[in-house]
Amino acid sequence: MPNRPAAVLSAAALAASLAAIVTPGAAAADCHPDARDLMVTYQPVDHTVADAQYHRARLTIDNRDDRCALGSGGWAMRFNAVRRPAAVLDGAAGDTARAQLAAQGLAITRADDARSGDFYTLEPADGFEAVAPGERRAIDVNFELWAVHKSDAPAGWTVSFGGGRPSWVPAKALLDPADPKQTTAFSGDHRPVQTAASRYAENTARRLDLTLRQSIVPQPLSAAASGGTVAIGGGSRVSAPGPLRGEAAYLRSALDDVAAGRGAPVSLAVDPKLDVDRDGKADAEGYTLTADGGGVRITGTDRAGVLYGVQTLRQLVPAGAYAAAAKGRRPATVDVPRARISDAPLFGYRGLQIDVGRHFETRQTIEKFLDLMSFTKLNRLHLGLTNDEGWRLQIPGLPELTGFGSRREFDLRETGALHQGMGSADDLRPGDGISGKASGETEANLGRAPAYQGFEQGTLNFVGKGSGFYSVQDFEEILRYAAERHIEVVPELNFPAHARAAVQSMERRYQRTHDSAYRLLDPADTSRHTSVQYYTDNLANPCLPSTYAFLDKVASEVAKMYERAGAPLNRLNLGGDEPPGPPEGWWSGSPACRKAPDTAGKSGEELKELFFTRWNGIAHKYAPATSGWEDITDPDRSFRLKGFTPLPWQNVWGWGREDWAYRFANEGTPVILAHATNLYMDLAYGKDPDEPGYYWAAYVDEKSTFGYQPFDVYANATEDRWGNPITPNPAWTKLTPEGRKNILGLEAQLWAENGKAPGIREYQAFPKLLGVAERAWNRDTPAPDRMDAAWNDFSNTLGQKTFPLLSFYKPVGLRGTGVNYRVPPPGAKISEGTLSANVRNPGLAVEYSTDGVDWRPYTAPVRAGAYALARTRSADGRTSRISPAGVPAWQGGAAYRAGALVRHQGELFRATRGGSGKEPGRETGHWALLQ
Repeated sequence: MPNRPAAVLSAAALAASLAAIVTPGAAAADCHPDARDLMVTYQPVDHTVADAQYHRARLTIDNRDDRCALGSGGWAMRFNAVRRPAAVLDGAAGDTARAQLAAQGLAITRADDARSGDFYTLEPADGFEAVAPGERRAIDVNFELWAVHKSDAPAGWTVSFGGGRPSWVPAKALLDPADPKQTTAFSGDHRPVQTAASRYAENTARRLDLTLRQSIVPQPLSAAASGGTVAIGGGSRVSAPGPLRGEAAYLRSALDDVAAGRGAPVSLAVDPKLDVDRDGKADAEGYTLTADGGGVRITGTDRAGVLYGVQTLRQLVPAGAYAAAAKGRRPATVDVPRARISDAPLFGYRGLQIDVGRHFETRQTIEKFLDLMSFTKLNRLHLGLTNDEGWRLQIPGLPELTGFGSRREFDLRETGALHQGMGSADDLRPGDGISGKASGETEANLGRAPAYQGFEQGTLNFVGKGSGFYSVQDFEEILRYAAERHIEVVPELNFPAHARAAVQSMERRYQRTHDSAYRLLDPADTSRHTSVQYYTDNLANPCLPSTYAFLDKVASEVAKMYERAGAPLNRLNLGGDEPPGPPEGWWSGSPACRKAPDTAGKSGEELKELFFTRWNGIAHKYAPATSGWEDITDPDRSFRLKGFTPLPWQNVWGWGREDWAYRFANEGTPVILAHATNLYMDLAYGKDPDEPGYYWAAYVDEKSTFGYQPFDVYANATEDRWGNPITPNPAWTKLTPEGRKNILGLEAQLWAENGKAPGIREYQAFPKLLGVAERAWNRDTPAPDRMDAAWNDFSNTLGQKTFPLLSFYKPVGLRGTGVNYRVPPPGAKISEGTLSANVRNPGLAVEYSTDGVDWRPYTAPVRAGAYALARTRSADGRTSRISPAGVPAWQGGAAYRAGALVRHQGELFRATRGGSGKEPGRETGHWALLQ
């Protein structure tokens, strides 16, 4: 049905409305609105109603069907929510929320039979009045904690009538950045919302003339240009000894992608004694690159070093050549500067973790990330293959893991698949039990093609690969692709918590075969736990021999895949994070634990230690080293695992684990830094409702990653996650010189709760990952008092050099070009009618408009009137979100330009002819989507 203004009803609609009023039950039974003619809008409206406990949100049900009412009974809407509806909580908050809903004739309950996870039902109760055709009904609903980003909104809405098949209900989120009640999480939240004016004040980087060394990411130890250029191309002769044939093939492919003709020769060589820093010792992964009249020569300490020299050569190619090649106009040759470059890394372990459990990513996406990792000299892909929401790797002999555990569907009983979670099932494809989903991302995004330069409404409307897995062949191809780039893939098999997909898959196996050989839970266990993600049935039991038989089976099959791929399995990650509390309740109700001689009488913590001792032993049968999250061990306890490296992550200021990494290192335990405050790339870039991502640890942008101090993380402790100034605690353990030797490296984390499309993943990762690459590779970590100057340089590097390269980046051996890096919204302000604007990264272009239709290049302050819009444009023509400056006419009361359609903050605003531009009563706040 077409969209209609709420105040305009056809005669048929009026008749239907009257019928619904007279006989609401009959109308509901005989006539149901088309699901696509319903719309659910979520908007947090008041965070002050219960400080830091719950907030009041407004759900608006818009019935745009012109025939049928949404009746007083017989329907159910279901959705996922990262914030629990308060109505499902125990205690006073739950009582208040249930009474609030009951007064409106509604109820919210758990949706699935297991009552586990983030899945809920909204349905009518006694006293609900039908929503007439053309009516919008506002409903007050309390949700726990806070929601100051649109990505916090409930997602994956469906409606079913009479218990029938569910159909997609379009949904959107609104949030007014100018309303403190909507944007202030609680009384202790003192972080302001980012605005055009605040960005203008923060954009302090001045444009620089970059040196050759400053033009490369990560910066090499030394780089000196000698004047002139060398022409190279796809036809350049590449000479290399036999052991370097892989690196030579990679170089030939990379050169052929950008230039078609013959150029100067390139030679590759290995010198195992190469000492690039001249300290008397060979530098692993080091290289030298010389470009002169004789061509290009790359010498590495080892094969990896040679490849890193090749990657530096790729960065020396002008961005314009990549742009021409992307448009099908490869030049014959490309010119690189004559130069000598010497380089070697700071850390041997330079990692990126990609979670594919929460949302799946295809082999093509993972391989693209692998090539980008190599381009930035990262060398470990920590691949999170399992989690509560999905098992992503085929294991021969255990078909249920992928036949059940890799699939999400509308399946309340979970007979054939996990229920929908995190707002997704099987993406926009049919066959997951949900009818009428959008036919593509544009329709899911409510009619606008998503740019993934911030929050997109489509992520509430089933965009997201909830289902999917890698076949054995897929995984082996990923391993081969990674090995060609000297990247080790570290598989994570996450146990005993975050294991719901595996636990429930093995239950389905048991129900099918009555074989308990691989069962992961004790069916008589009466223990009760709730995980951070609200799962109550996701914990593998450490007292069952079948648990260890399962782990051994899986690990052995994974090891076979590595062997067949010819890739090293040097490390296996045990997982181990976030066991659902409280510890004293872990398996306390399990008869299997009470009866077994080696587990009887043990506490939950002791059972956890027993589990990891056995799991670590199994893993060491197949890999010489293991790692896992810091939760496995505790510096205050004596429990340690042989050959195990923890990843400390919970350094959130004030949580009590700020110094765990250094305490481990100082005692002699090797450590991989994974600090959430600086290295979690899925956290939102900043406090802007249109920035997707969480913010539980901090806001993380590329300045956070670039400014990270791996050997003095407390230097980063300047403010807490709510913007309150803090000073490091003198009691926090400092890293000793001996402890420093135990820092193996660092690892960025790309979790997938909000990573529902490849474009979002790239947006979250870039440019943050470039800052990670600097801190992992570059031996010159600027001291805190030098960081501002170093950041100024880095900002210029990104804007002038790296972003243009990424705009037309061609992954070697893959289809497609370009990376969806975040194009930063510009800063802007208006003073006495004059617009001033700037950009975070000098080199990017800024444009402005006074009407949202006609855009002009911004080069200097310009007369614009009381209101203007600014945006940043990248080399490939993509634009940032819009930064508004000044006071818009609809706020000032004057008529705005008639008919102007303005894309703003991911929403559309239509100014009405002769009106204020705002239709009162439709939504709260002036950022409403007007229809």
